Amino acid sequence: MQKLFVQLLLSLVAVHSSYAQTITTKFERSGGKETPTYSEIIDWWQKLDQQSGKVKMLPMGMTDAGFPLHLIVVSNNGDHNFENIRKNNKRVILINNGIHPGEPDGVDASMLLARDIVINKYKIPGNIVLAIIPIYNIGGCLNRSANYRVDQNGPEEFGFRGNSQNLDLNRDFIKCDSKDARAFTEIFHLTDPDVFVDNHVSNGADYQHIMTLLTTQHNKLGGVMGEFLNKQFEPALYSLMKEKGFDLIPYVNHFDDRPENGWPEFWDSPRYGSGYATLWHTFSFVPETHLLKPYEQRVKATYALMQSFIEFTARNSEQIKNLRNQTKQSVKSMTDFPVSWSLDRSQFKEVLYKGYESGHKPSDVSGLPRLYYDRSRPFEKTIKIFNYFPVKSTIKKPAAYIIPQGWWKVIDLLRLNKVQMSQFKKDTSIEAEVYKIEDYKTSPRQYEMHHPNSDTKISSSLQKVQFKKGDWYIPMNQVANRFLLETLEPQAEDSYFAWNYFDAILGQKEGYSAYVFEDIAADYLKTNPGLKSKLEQRRITDTAFAKDGRAQLNFVYQNSPWFEPAYLQYPVYRLQ
Repeated sequence: MQKLFVQLLLSLVAVHSSYAQTITTKFERSGGKETPTYSEIIDWWQKLDQQSGKVKMLPMGMTDAGFPLHLIVVSNNGDHNFENIRKNNKRVILINNGIHPGEPDGVDASMLLARDIVINKYKIPGNIVLAIIPIYNIGGCLNRSANYRVDQNGPEEFGFRGNSQNLDLNRDFIKCDSKDARAFTEIFHLTDPDVFVDNHVSNGADYQHIMTLLTTQHNKLGGVMGEFLNKQFEPALYSLMKEKGFDLIPYVNHFDDRPENGWPEFWDSPRYGSGYATLWHTFSFVPETHLLKPYEQRVKATYALMQSFIEFTARNSEQIKNLRNQTKQSVKSMTDFPVSWSLDRSQFKEVLYKGYESGHKPSDVSGLPRLYYDRSRPFEKTIKIFNYFPVKSTIKKPAAYIIPQGWWKVIDLLRLNKVQMSQFKKDTSIEAEVYKIEDYKTSPRQYEMHHPNSDTKISSSLQKVQFKKGDWYIPMNQVANRFLLETLEPQAEDSYFAWNYFDAILGQKEGYSAYVFEDIAADYLKTNPGLKSKLEQRRITDTAFAKDGRAQLNFVYQNSPWFEPAYLQYPVYRLQ
């Protein structure tokens, strides 16, 4: 009987060993030199789903490439219903891979991690659920070549940075020009992640570190979550990575020859994934491996960092849950919200930087001085990271916003982000605060299909506004409050006004025939001496204006009842 039991046990071990050997990756089979194609990625995950109850592959929204985005859910009990997951008090870590397919480290590291969980080589804690986007930029992944990212050390062939519209998806989280970003938004709100990890590869200076980490700016995250991130979460990751044999360093946001002098922390505005997640009270990180390190080393470092996220989140599960819940509740009743921040160089943290001495020598191309790093001369130095961005300006929250239904592109984005709002059931007249755009700057060159507006100046007034049946009422007593402030307030750096969604108000639609309006304007000045006095005063103070008849006629038009009220009037109204 005992002999039979031993034979059975040995048989099970052999089966398990054989099973484990069959779940390999292209990365492993190539000795760490290759990354899979799009079809290989999807086929591999489908097979893992079929082989293990711990893994579920879910097709999600469509992308610009004509393929659906996929979401992989990995958990001990195989539960992929996120309503149940939250009820069962699990923490969700959302991992995004291949937003830039030329940076596939996370693609392969996630495969290795999930495989090791399936075969029990790495045991995922029972209070953790991984939600993995195996490859985000599908169009870029399909556009494969060995010639992209000429200065990167492997893999042998990989995808392109732009998606199927040639968009950089790492700038598209707020504006959502791509179907890809819209599908991601659905995934983000489905999972409501406690921790968000967006895997990348870094350019920049040469140094000894394999892995760098961009942590969402703690002042921007703010409140108890920002304090916890800065004082506990981020330092713990450095300790965990040290235990795993990796000297972690903040993302090297420095591109000249003296990084040892320190640098400001990267500012992750909401256009980026980590900045977007901040608006929804999620702890967010962007791992950035160093492109000059061999691909195998980079993937292993990414694997180790994802383990570190899992381990810290599992150990601090209840605190992370409580901090997020506390923040979600407090944001509903907050009255003042920050919309801009400024770097404070008097505050910093110190870290150990392991670099290489640099210098300049004549270029073989131009003959002029060029930068180089000397790897035979490594050094270690304690440097300053300037990571404090105090609030520069705040905006008082309105009781509600109202947006006319004609601005449906914005309404669609709000609905995509699960904003609570309702439509007027009849025409309604309400006194509202009305913004007028007094000044702004527009980028002369396109940036990601836009010419963004910046340095926006506004004035405001209380006016009686007639709203139509079907216009949208958005109460400001919800978890989405911060997202709403930073997208609907035109001064905010990544607002919908900044991204040109309201540019139609910046051009006049009505005008006049000068020869006809001359007589009308003359009659109007006779009955409006106040305006005539303003016109005369302007002539005295502005000599160019005094010599320009058309400018004077236009001055009268702009100060008359015939001038269109919609011109420069921001079509998002605030209720007090």
